[in-house]
This record gives sequence, structure tokens and C-alpha cells, in this order.
Amino acid sequence: MPINTTEPADLQLADEVAECYGNPLRFVRVMYDWPIHDEPGPDVWQRELLEEVGRQVRDRKFTGRDPVPPLRFAVSKGHGVGGSTVIAWLINWIMSTRPHCRGTVTANTNYQLETKTWAAVREWTKRCLTAHWFEINANVMYRKGARESWFCAPASCAEENSEAFAGQHAKDSTSFYFNDEDSAVPDKIHEVEEGGLTDGEAMQFLFGNPTRNTGAFYRACFGAQRERYTVRVIDSRTTKFANKALLQEWIDDYGEDSDFVRVRVRGLPPTADELQYIDAGRIVLAQTNVPYVIAQEPLIAGVDVSGGGSAWTVCMFRQGFDARSIKPIVLTGEQTIKHDRQLVVDQLANALNEHPVTAMFIDSAYGAPVAVRLKAMGFRNVHEVNFGGASSDVYAENARAAMWKAMKEWLPKGAIDQHDHRLATELAGPGFHLSKKNKLVLESKAEMQRRGVASPDRADALALTFAMPVRLPQRRGERWAPVSPSAWG
Repeated sequence: MPINTTEPADLQLADEVAECYGNPLRFVRVMYDWPIHDEPGPDVWQRELLEEVGRQVRDRKFTGRDPVPPLRFAVSKGHGVGGSTVIAWLINWIMSTRPHCRGTVTANTNYQLETKTWAAVREWTKRCLTAHWFEINANVMYRKGARESWFCAPASCAEENSEAFAGQHAKDSTSFYFNDEDSAVPDKIHEVEEGGLTDGEAMQFLFGNPTRNTGAFYRACFGAQRERYTVRVIDSRTTKFANKALLQEWIDDYGEDSDFVRVRVRGLPPTADELQYIDAGRIVLAQTNVPYVIAQEPLIAGVDVSGGGSAWTVCMFRQGFDARSIKPIVLTGEQTIKHDRQLVVDQLANALNEHPVTAMFIDSAYGAPVAVRLKAMGFRNVHEVNFGGASSDVYAENARAAMWKAMKEWLPKGAIDQHDHRLATELAGPGFHLSKKNKLVLESKAEMQRRGVASPDRADALALTFAMPVRLPQRRGERWAPVSPSAWG
């Protein structure tokens, strides 16, 4: 709604700004004079991000006294989606709604910081109805009359400048960081920023093209730290600001599954190194294939059960070449261990009753108690699988390697959810090597964790659907039957 500029204008403006404390989308809609550049307001992805930021602020209920968990957002995006604009909006919102907040803004290079990121902040601040509250120049933005306690400033991300990010605290307000083109911002900067997220209502926002498959930004969006962040992956083709003709030229020149298109269009990291077991090409094919199911093909479920912590419990469903049509069951580590895994049992029992599952294979590491309970409930189609057990494939070291090998061979004709970026990332996660006996050895979850790669919970669950061949039921009421080992081949 428009602001009445008649007296007492500033008091009325302050009242409206206060209403926006937990609603950045409202702030953006009200505090700028739309339309701007012929645009009526934020794009869909921008609107959804602002809504989610507001929801998390309201959920935390910061009192101005007791610290709350920091807001952490990571946006992995293609080119031309309007990322710098969102950064500017959020900075204006924080600075206007949180007295005595303190912030730092950085980018991968000083050129990017000065001419794009901070330039966008200056442009949108001048457009904002609260512009007269602030002074902004090339070096700092601050509340008039409170320069020492209520400010935001750009800072170089050079490692030798890491101290510029230290000591930023706001116990009764918000300490905030914005990293633009974060793939190239050194890990050291992220480490120092952690110190400014320890009190008050702290916030950290990471934006960028995912130009690397290592580093802090990769870990936040796709790796071991992704559970700490609210992650958004933005494909440029889904936004209204990107140059669609140019994007199509890139796709025509480089190919849909090229690293160039993955990074600059799809907002996905480049493919891993030569040690990566499953290549990006297979994953892209599975994301774009049309599901093809032969009549009466058995429906198989694979369940990877979490032991708690950052790992998730996931149940994936596959019927022949189709692993897309039935959405997975996903539970956090906390949900898994709460009430002695009863929620896991209940969710899987519901799935077994709802879907005509021929066989459900459950990893026995943490899933043995779950399998026992389901069997006790009368589900004869539940079967335990030991990842470290004997392999059905003479060219694989153990059962897990054999399952992943079968899944890799399935992917070029299979179908997975193209919007499930976690599954795609996890499929590309594990490395491999060959044993002295020339058998496939897949990288373990523990080894992946040590190098900062996320636990492949979804991918392991899908792999479990290849635990053993499954035949169609032979009698009415029979729900599953594994093929005898002699027929495995």
C-alpha cells in the first residue's frame, strides 16, 4: 500500500517499517515505487525467497535479548537472475527495520563488489522510502546520527583482510553478512564470519554461480553443510530477467550437460574430477528421460535409515525405469531417532499399505530395528540388506558397490526427478577405485564426510532398489520374492 506523505510523514513511515520487521516481501512491495524498469515487482523466485526469510524470522521470535539460531541462506544460481537486486533489497530491509544492526558485504573480487554488488545497494537505497534515514557512499552505509553502531560496509574478501569480518556483534539486534559470487570467497572468510553469528538475530546470505565443486559455498549448497542452510537452486531459464536467447545459444554451443551450462544456466556445480564414479551425463539423461514402465513391473522400495545427526532417512521408489513418479519419503536425523524410530516405522508402514510394493530393501546398519518391527507387523515383503555384505557382482567388492554399479548402468534409460537437486548431487558424490583384485570399491560415507561431501542418503536409498533381482508375485496376496542367487548372473 502507498505511504501517506502528509504530516506526520516520518512517524507514519516508521510505523509501516515496523510492520515489515518479519516481512521483507511487504517491505519490498511498499518501500519502492513500483513499477521500476517496467517491472511490477519481484520475480517468482525472489518473492519465494523473501517469503521464506520472513517466515523464519517470525518462527524465531527474537525478543531483542535472548539469541536465536542464525538465519542461513545459500542461493546457487545461473546468470542474470537478479541476485544483486535481492541482496540490495534485503540489506535495505535489515537496515531499516533493525536499529543498531551491523553488516558486512563482500564479493569474489573488488571489481564485482564495487561495480555490481555495492552499486546495486546504493541504487536501491536511493529508491527506498527510507533513503533519507541513511547516508551511503562507496565505503559505508549508516543511519544518520548512529554511524558507529548502525551500519553496513563493503569489504574485500582477500584472506589477508579477514579481520575486517571479525568482531561484528549485535547482541540486541542483527549482525549480518552478504557474500556475492561466493564460490570464489575464501574459506577463511567464512570461518571468521561464524564469529559474528553467535548472538542476537544473526543472518548470513550466500549468493553465487557454483563455479567450483569444493569450498565453503559448495558445502553450503550441495555438500556436508547443506543442512545448516536454506538452499535455493535457480535455473536462469525459469526467471523473467535472464536473456533467454543468449542462454539458448550457450546450450546449443556447449550442450545441456556441459559444465558451462550447468554453472551459468542451471545453477549447478561443475562435474567432479576423474575419480567421480557416476558421471554427470548419466544423471542428466535420467533427469530428462520420459518414465517408461512395462505393465506389471514390480515396484521396489529402498530405505536408507539415518543414525541421527545430519544424515536423513530416505525411502526411494522404483518401478522398472521409473524412479520419478512416486515421491520419496524423507525424514531428518532428529525425526528418525525420536521415539525410538517409531515415526520411520509408521511412515514406511503407511507406504507399504498405500502402494503395491513388491519388495522393500532396508539398509541393516541403522535400519535393522525398523525392518524387524515391520516384519512383526506382517509385512513379508521387507528385506534387510548389509551394505558391507557379499556382492552379487563378481566385479564389485561388496553389496553397496554392486548396487551402485547396477544403478549406474540403469541411469541412462532411467528417470529421476529433475528438480531433486540433492539426489543429483549425491549421485555424483562418491569417488571410487579398483582393488588389487580389480574389483570396484566405492568411497565410503565416512571418507566422503572427511572431504566435505554430503552423505548420499537419497542416492543410497535408490541404490538399494537394486539390492537383488525381484520377480513378479506368483500367487494372489504374495507381495515379494527375490530371485534365487543362482539366477543373479
